[in-house]
Amino acid sequence: MTLQSSGAGHHASDATGRELARLAPWFHNLHLPSGHQTAPDHPLGDFPAYKWAQISRVIPQDLTGVRALDIGCNAGFYSFKLAARGATVVAIDSDEHYLRQARWAAQQLDPEQRVSFEQRHVYELGRSSERFDLVLFLGVLYHLRYPLLALDLIARLVRGRLIVQTMTMPSAAEGVPPVPDLPIDERERLTEPGWPRAAFIEHQLANDPTNWWAPDDACVQAMLRSAGLRVVDTPGHEFYVCEPSEGPDHAAPYRQVELEAALGLSR
Repeated sequence: MTLQSSGAGHHASDATGRELARLAPWFHNLHLPSGHQTAPDHPLGDFPAYKWAQISRVIPQDLTGVRALDIGCNAGFYSFKLAARGATVVAIDSDEHYLRQARWAAQQLDPEQRVSFEQRHVYELGRSSERFDLVLFLGVLYHLRYPLLALDLIARLVRGRLIVQTMTMPSAAEGVPPVPDLPIDERERLTEPGWPRAAFIEHQLANDPTNWWAPDDACVQAMLRSAGLRVVDTPGHEFYVCEPSEGPDHAAPYRQVELEAALGLSR
């Protein structure tokens, strides 16, 4: 999304306020120990604090010894929350502007330096062999031209839990049970209510040219299953808590072949 705040608020006359203004615009409203907020006039309200409230209960209070990955960390709100519970966090974002904000805010919100910020794109995770106990993938999926590739890459790194949040489109019907093999002459069933579907956004949504997809709930869950994950909880609207699947994975051989090709590993 491109909705952002200047961050200057009513504090532009003091040193912290001037830094907030210098680093503007802000998308995360961080509450600083000084009493300042980075985006107090955010059009979505106290964002992303109200999102955190939805997933906080599914994340252990004590994350001591936990290695976490925050994909699309922005100014670091979620990373700082995990660090405050004791996690060591690798926080990545492709936008250096947000990382500058995060590194500055870390001086106040991450005194033990548990979070390391890196400028990396989600697709670059294909070069990583590290596995994480907890992975956050919040507000990123619908900004990607290749969302299923991203999920496949991320799933390889999850040894504990993955929490996904994505914009979805409304759906009036419950998802249909997965069909093991749809005959080619029954393709009209693809139009039935409840079949997983995603709307492709060729131009812009919410004045943002990077909003490419709006999957419905059934589509998100089907994509997660296809990436070798199972949904174990939905703590809030558009949130999915996942773990590596323990059952049969019909997509595994096809997924592996395409991943190797995408990563330049195929012969």
